[in-house]
Amino acid sequence: MKQTRVWLKRSLIGAVLVLVAAGAAVVAVALSTVPSLTGTQVLPGLTQPVSIIRDRNGVPHIIGTTVEDLYRALGFAHAQDRLWQMELMRRVGQGRLAEIFGEQLVDTDIFLRTLDLAGHAERSYERFPADAKALLEAYAAGVNAFLERPVGLFESRWPPEFLVLHHKPEPWRPADSLTLVKVMALNLSANLGPEIQRLTLAAQGFSPDEIEDIMPLNDGENPPPLPDLSKLYPLRSLGPGRRRTAALDNDIGSGASNNWVVAGSRTVTGKPLLANDPHLRLSAPSIWYLVHLALEGSERANLVGASLPGTPIVVLGRGDTIAWGFTNTEADVQDVFIEKLNPDNPEEYLTPDGWRRFDVDVMEIRVARGETRLVERRRTRHGPVLPPQFRNLGRILGQGYVAALQWTALSDDDTTVLAGLFSPNIRTVSDWIERTRHYVVPMQSMVVADMAGDIALIAPGRLPIRHLENQIAGRAPVPGWEAKYDWQGYVAFEELPRTINPPDGVIGTANARIVSRDYPHHITYDWDADYRHRRVAELLAKRDKHDMATMQAVQLDVFSPAFAELAPLMIAAAKAAVSEEEDLRQLLDQVERWDAQMRSDAVEPLVFMAWLRETVQAVFADDLGPVFRQFFRPQAKALIRVLKGQASGRDWCDDINTPARESCGDILAAAFRRAIADLESRYGKDRAKWSWGQAHYASGEHRVFSTLPLIGRYFIVGTASPGGPYTLNRGLVEFDSEDPFANRHASTLRAIYDLSDLDNSLFMQPTGQSGNPFSRFYRTFETSWSEGQYIRIPTDPAEIRREAIGTWRLLPN
Repeated sequence: MKQTRVWLKRSLIGAVLVLVAAGAAVVAVALSTVPSLTGTQVLPGLTQPVSIIRDRNGVPHIIGTTVEDLYRALGFAHAQDRLWQMELMRRVGQGRLAEIFGEQLVDTDIFLRTLDLAGHAERSYERFPADAKALLEAYAAGVNAFLERPVGLFESRWPPEFLVLHHKPEPWRPADSLTLVKVMALNLSANLGPEIQRLTLAAQGFSPDEIEDIMPLNDGENPPPLPDLSKLYPLRSLGPGRRRTAALDNDIGSGASNNWVVAGSRTVTGKPLLANDPHLRLSAPSIWYLVHLALEGSERANLVGASLPGTPIVVLGRGDTIAWGFTNTEADVQDVFIEKLNPDNPEEYLTPDGWRRFDVDVMEIRVARGETRLVERRRTRHGPVLPPQFRNLGRILGQGYVAALQWTALSDDDTTVLAGLFSPNIRTVSDWIERTRHYVVPMQSMVVADMAGDIALIAPGRLPIRHLENQIAGRAPVPGWEAKYDWQGYVAFEELPRTINPPDGVIGTANARIVSRDYPHHITYDWDADYRHRRVAELLAKRDKHDMATMQAVQLDVFSPAFAELAPLMIAAAKAAVSEEEDLRQLLDQVERWDAQMRSDAVEPLVFMAWLRETVQAVFADDLGPVFRQFFRPQAKALIRVLKGQASGRDWCDDINTPARESCGDILAAAFRRAIADLESRYGKDRAKWSWGQAHYASGEHRVFSTLPLIGRYFIVGTASPGGPYTLNRGLVEFDSEDPFANRHASTLRAIYDLSDLDNSLFMQPTGQSGNPFSRFYRTFETSWSEGQYIRIPTDPAEIRREAIGTWRLLPN
């Protein structure tokens, strides 16, 4: 027995030692994937040595004598910190995700390859001038220098994602950078979703009035009446069952943002202040990479801001005398055309001039651990024919009809990148506006200010002109065989929206209407809900003089104008029905006293959001049936319309599945009961422990490791966060998810620029500079972002040296 115990003890000790050794080996391999902060590397093509000095926040200060040299070093730095992000975005643009991830992404690849973003990027690049090609080639050479660098005995060549997936990246090519810009355009494409949503509703038999109830426009938008789409082309109901979704559905058309600029006449310093916070889907790492480029040759200039890894562009930022920020204009630059097939020859489709053959080629979709697929790709005169599985188009459209997409991004002369390349000559507002002539897509509302005191708004990009007889005006798919629906060209650059030095000294945008009603060109009817837009104007008007502190306060504002309007309507409807239920009545009274501030430490935002979730489901799910899930999100405008008695399509509160006729009060009271029960099941019965931030944690998911069982959550970057879907400090939720109150879509950058001293400008992003989960810089800003803190990125050499924690020296060969 004694020998047995000794044997067991030794075996246990041995097992523990084996586990410890195995764990140590895993840790050693993980840490070997983190690039050193200090080193020396020969970079062929450099004219002079370049330094990459990283500060305590992991922000690189890249110092060189030519723009080409700076771009070589930027490519190297991007690859050091964000290689997996770059590879993943490139694969999205190329439609080659299934080569890594297998069968589950075949449909996604088919859709992306159908668009041919990489092909359009390649053909556009071939038209670039030689000087621009040289800059893009320099950037690509920097990326490849990292890929091909010599590595030490205990150093991994690749980040951990490549090791886990047994994947080796291909060399970076200059056109790949253009492909990534196309991917951003796809993420920000605002019209494809609403068009197909209206088509889907029409296929389910909803009338134009009912569609307007479900998808209400902002007040003051008065489009022509939407026709009955089923009379334009045959449609089929989806029937029961869940809508088929693709991996990128949550990313397409998901952009929003705030920006504003205040003239010196309205600031304490007498110089402009400019603020910007783009809202995109949260991820780990954040999409942006903060950087400082310092040109110290015959010309001296600084460029500081948020770069897009995979491209050499500082998309949002400032120079030595100028600053700029973007929001998505929400412009309607996409149209879906329903094409009619020739019943005698399905290789042809109908045009105003008769039948025409499709342009056809075959796509080769390679699949990891699976068979290669050969898929036919067809194009019409409007653009590519969308796959039938994309958002169920094949099930919705009648037999003999397909849908083709026309979109400004699908062009072979896209010069957008030229508008973003580093030029020391861009020093004034007028310089900036002139450079945007190159800009094509995605159309952005750009605010800009210079140290001379000028401020401006310009919304550049190709804006389609639609025929006056086109009464649908971009809201839904149109018959491709009728000439009146064809685009009539593009709005001239000189006629695109712009405002320069307005009399009141303020310009602000938040994805809502940016032009007056008498603007002569159609931009869209599907502007984003205008709550944030109006809130920016309200807060900026409150003060005669602004400073950096007031800019921060506006950017971090968590008041929800939508909920301030909706909550009293919901409470009034439900109050009588719960008056006899003391516990619920007290909670309802608490919500009634709420100030509509979406504070992280408050319970009322959580109670109201849970109630809103149950209400949206109770009011609309029975009517929408199989298409409800695509509308299952906070529907403030639609509910306000219903509760104010403005809905004209039907009685949405009545449950069509019961013989009784329910009132809105009945439905909302029952929804409130279910909401409280749901919260108790999620967070416990002790309501003193409930808080909005607890439920509304920022969910920046790593695009591989967050899906791992048991340990996946450790790779999510994010903590308790304030805000909501209609606040300036935005935080979108996804009701149809396991964590329906988590913050999925929020500010991916906060920046405030002080034109009296641009080194005083402030920055913040939600994750860290590194995309490597084992790097100390993976989640650097996680708490700071949530708490509304900022960092400075200085350009003074002495301050940079004081803050330095590591330096790479890149040398010519």
